[in-house]
Amino acid sequence: MKQSEKVGLYSVGINLLLVVIKIFLYLLSGSVVLIADAIHSSTDVISSLTVFAGIKISKRTSKSFPYGLYKVENFVSLLSSLFIFLAGYEIAHMAFFETHTPKIHYIPYAIGGILLTMVITFTFSQYELNQGRKINSPSLIADAQHIRTDMFSSGVVLAGLLGGMFGLGLDKIAAILVVLLIAKAGIIIFIDAIRVLLDASIDFETMDRVKTIIMGNPRVTSINGLWGRNSGPFKFIEANIVVKADKLDKAHFVSQRIEKEIRQQLSHVDHILIHYEPQKKETSTYAVPLGEDKKILAEHFGNAPWFYIATRCEKDGNLLSETYYHNPFAEEEKGKGIKVSEWLLEKGVDLLYSPKSFEGKGPAYVFSDADVEVIVADDKTLKDIQKDFQRR
Repeated sequence: MKQSEKVGLYSVGINLLLVVIKIFLYLLSGSVVLIADAIHSSTDVISSLTVFAGIKISKRTSKSFPYGLYKVENFVSLLSSLFIFLAGYEIAHMAFFETHTPKIHYIPYAIGGILLTMVITFTFSQYELNQGRKINSPSLIADAQHIRTDMFSSGVVLAGLLGGMFGLGLDKIAAILVVLLIAKAGIIIFIDAIRVLLDASIDFETMDRVKTIIMGNPRVTSINGLWGRNSGPFKFIEANIVVKADKLDKAHFVSQRIEKEIRQQLSHVDHILIHYEPQKKETSTYAVPLGEDKKILAEHFGNAPWFYIATRCEKDGNLLSETYYHNPFAEEEKGKGIKVSEWLLEKGVDLLYSPKSFEGKGPAYVFSDADVEVIVADDKTLKDIQKDFQRR
């Protein structure tokens, strides 16, 4: 049995225990308000049984429901919100429309019993709420809020008993405050359930994290569309991205890597669908590491004093721009090769002419991930490289 199912059964057991305690307190004190509270707790048993059944059903799979039955949990949380509203009505009715004359000499015992039920409901509702958030179960979270209303109900009963001892109408004042708290909890759960059932988008923070993960991949140039929805405790994410890759297998590799990153950084993700399309190249940008004279290829990539970076239009082959950049990492002691590689990526470089091969070194991985082509052009001058690039 999974943890969510265990907590659902615990909820049923706790509510049955509360019903027994309140019936005993009613028999002890003769307070009508206590038997009304016991009836309220009996409806909580039905609610908890509904939650447990919903959790069991939501785990099933079927050919008729290829995306699963996860939303059964959201439907159950919707029902729980209705039970919460009913509980608020019962508390208001109990405080304003029912009269009772408890046996005064048993009131201290009844007060002690009510305090016990309040401790039980608060402790368990907190436990169920934490478990529900941990496994992202909307039905357990809603049930925890529902059980907490039982504590509020008991608080009104306690106010009534104390008021009966001193001739004060404390229960009515307490009932007003409690009903407002219950209404707020019920409305939040109701709206959240409706949003999921109507396929509303995942919260902005989560979607922003997904966007950051996707754009963090150096081969992704843009996002054409990004969608996400909740289904029970799980998230469904879909994206349409533009990838800088010439071959289909490379683009597929990029999508798989992005999916892995999303699953690692986000919890409770069930389904990820990534559509990818190749980038339509309008321009090409190449870089050449140069020596101090800005004419001969530098001996070492990371130590190169200068970089020549040029961009041409792919449609007509015309040169759009050419610039000499001073290497900002030439004086670095460690990791200059990787730092220069990342800097060139920021400049939009697609092709690099290198004095030596990068095989097995840091720059090789940086350029490979970004799909930058590296051409080993030892002993060539800048003019030779410019001619070579024009022929490509």
